Amino acid sequence: MARRADEDEEGEQGTNPSLLTNRQASVLRLRRKGMSQQEVAEQLGTTRSNVSILEKRALQNVAKARATLKEWTMIQAPVSLTIPAGTDVFDVPYLIFSEANKARIKLDIGSVDIVVQIKNKTPEALKKRVIRRDLEVAVTEDGLFLVQEAAPK
Repeated sequence: MARRADEDEEGEQGTNPSLLTNRQASVLRLRRKGMSQQEVAEQLGTTRSNVSILEKRALQNVAKARATLKEWTMIQAPVSLTIPAGTDVFDVPYLIFSEANKARIKLDIGSVDIVVQIKNKTPEALKKRVIRRDLEVAVTEDGLFLVQEAAPK
């Protein structure tokens, strides 16, 4: 019986608590060591096409896991606010520092760092100095600043 690309050596997801199957993890480890997809295929006794599928699905799972962790961190953050569209980006640091101070949280970044993070992490939400789309901002207990575009209403 042929094995699906997302199945591990036993032909199922197994008891791995990770979002990666054992097979996907093996492919990523070998690729990380610099092996080509063909070399990985030969070592694992499968085809290059199968390795390609395994790698693609593994990287999709990793991206989803990262997005989930960021969302969870934002949900758990003691400071959370929405910056409305139309706000001048240079007003945002004051809003964030004000809320962080109320929660007795010290941020280890400055105003310029906040503006730069907004520009880098949500470039489509910014036009010149104006926030064009609502932004969700969070500050963790450790003073980590997070920003993302707000979900559409």
